[in-house]
Amino acid sequence: EVQLQASGGGLVQAGGSLRLSCTASGFTFDDYRIGWFRQAPGKEREEVSCIRRHDGITYYRDSVKGRFTISRANAKNTVYLQMDSLKPEDTAVYYCAADVDDTSALHWCSEFHMDYWGKGTQVTVSS
Repeated sequence: EVQLQASGGGLVQAGGSLRLSCTASGFTFDDYRIGWFRQAPGKEREEVSCIRRHDGITYYRDSVKGRFTISRANAKNTVYLQMDSLKPEDTAVYYCAADVDDTSALHWCSEFHMDYWGKGTQVTVSS
């Protein structure tokens, strides 16, 4: 059974940092992508960052470039999202998701490619 678990959310002041973790289990695939998505109250869900397992290629939405860093831990089943210089607009529920069957998608960080989703973790940034 494939399971994803996101953790690390919390309350932080603007300018502060948080590190989110996504731990996956039950994978039997050699090629997959992990994505971070977020949804603020009353707004559409949007992609934040994604990473490809096999080569480490990353994607960031423009609004988080230079502030967020996605990475793979030494443990193969864990992906981090280091969030620095947080802004109130980053406040949202953050979800991690996995794409296990789209090996050459053009827009590979799209939520529509994701096959498995974990429960979200709340990130709140106070002004």
